[in-house]
Amino acid sequence: MARLRIKEIAQEQQIRQNALAQKSGVTEQLLNRYWNNNVLRVDLHELEKIAQALGVAPGELIGPDHPAS
Repeated sequence: MARLRIKEIAQEQQIRQNALAQKSGVTEQLLNRYWNNNVLRVDLHELEKIAQALGVAPGELIGPDHPAS
């Protein structure tokens, strides 16, 4: 199982959730679900928009279920 790393990457770049929603063009509700990994499925088009706003490849937004210690 994988998890989304959107929150982690955005925090590294000091980008707040609402600013990322605006920059990426996704709804705040959708971003909040992705941000908190509260999803059963991911819309790849939306994930691509978020990745572009963060300046990373879409694959970088997906990580292992448990972060490395």
